[in-house]
Amino acid sequence: MKVILDEDLAHVLRLHLPGHDVFTVAYVGWGGLRNGELLKTAEAGGFEVFVTGDQSMRYEQNLSGRKLAIVMLSAIEWRIIKEHMPKIAAAVDQATPGSLTRVECGVFVRRRRPAMGPGLS
Repeated sequence: MKVILDEDLAHVLRLHLPGHDVFTVAYVGWGGLRNGELLKTAEAGGFEVFVTGDQSMRYEQNLSGRKLAIVMLSAIEWRIIKEHMPKIAAAVDQATPGSLTRVECGVFVRRRRPAMGPGLS
């Protein structure tokens, strides 16, 4: 399948989807396109699967009648999603036109540094 990765995802992800022609939005020169325009452009370009971390995609876009399948990841940081590559690859392999599949990969949580007491730095 011809797969395109949204600009919010690590480019290294393309190396972990064997058997597919994988491109990034940046590589094809579509950076900055809004979601609706990006999906139309990707469909016109012959892409079959769009992989994104944009959680609002399911609420913003009408997917009925789309040729493009969307695989939505719950996280975008490579250090998190790399542990979930089998699930991500399976979702891409099983994608069908007009479908939206959410892959749970955990979420990024920024750790807070412990507060320092008076006079400590």
